[in-house]
Amino acid sequence: MNGLLALARLIDRLTETVGRTAIWIVLVATLISAGNALSRYVLGESSNAWLEIQWYLFGAMFLLTAGYTLKHNGHVRIDIFYNRLGPRGRAWTDLLGGLFFLLPMAVLLAWLSWPMFHEAWVTQEMSPDAGGLARWPVKLLLPVGFALLALQGVAEIIKRLGVLTGHVALPREPPEEPV
Repeated sequence: MNGLLALARLIDRLTETVGRTAIWIVLVATLISAGNALSRYVLGESSNAWLEIQWYLFGAMFLLTAGYTLKHNGHVRIDIFYNRLGPRGRAWTDLLGGLFFLLPMAVLLAWLSWPMFHEAWVTQEMSPDAGGLARWPVKLLLPVGFALLALQGVAEIIKRLGVLTGHVALPREPPEEPV
């Protein structure tokens, strides 16, 4: 179990690095968006490339930070049931949800999106819009983002197994909500 927990810590570090780096995409996208709007309204100039890079960055924000969000417990869940469970019940719920829902979905989507990226790469697919960008970089975000999510899913499953086997301390109970 110690080897698996070490693997989970390694995945956590990767996820944290990718997530904290990807946070900067928000600033870049905001600056590009403001610059494009300024250019369009003040100078009367615009480019499809500037619009497309905004879309690409928007996609990157979500795809590259999905694993980071999972690591920090930020994904939506049905809290009405989950919050009523104790730490072991939550660990079981997370373990089973990860094994039967998260991992199959993330792996399947990474696998299904790879041919789309590969075809765009081989054909050097370009946007059909005048001045548009190459499409393969944004299509690469799909398999990479879902692979990163699957990796973090593996780390979360390992950590929940650690809780259930007593190798990881049970988390503190959340404070009671006022009635």
